[in-house]
Amino acid sequence: MQLVVCPGSYDPIHNGHVDIITRAAKIYGQVLVAIAHNSAKNYSFSLDDRLAMAQETFSHLDGVSAEVMPSVLVAEYARDKGAHLIVKGVRNSLDWQYESQMAAMNRHLTGVETVFLSSDPQWSQMSSTLVRDVSSYGGDISEFVPLAVQQRLRGRTR
Repeated sequence: MQLVVCPGSYDPIHNGHVDIITRAAKIYGQVLVAIAHNSAKNYSFSLDDRLAMAQETFSHLDGVSAEVMPSVLVAEYARDKGAHLIVKGVRNSLDWQYESQMAAMNRHLTGVETVFLSSDPQWSQMSSTLVRDVSSYGGDISEFVPLAVQQRLRGRTR
């Protein structure tokens, strides 16, 4: 078993995230879902809600845990946790371009490697922004998000 870190803001977590994290757990055995918070960013969900949604979503999955990541470089966080790998999902070439630059920098700074898992085609167009937008207009997002997210999104329509 190897510990890997799957960082993200998860605002909110959606089934594309769930797929990547579940697959990473099958491959590596232990996954730490690192919930990032940037004070300059405007989140739809509080840090406590994002953490709770992740914990509820993965409570049934052995080897997966979630915690809030302090305001440090993700590679330093991973290294300090004893992880030698960061796992990121990539949906398209734009994700790849952005993430590969970060991976190179993380490796340079700390020696922590990044591995990429390609998004399942079913989730390749999914984003937290899209989930929030559809939900805000009363759209049914139940097939795109875990139950923990559905419950928190109810009643948030415009």
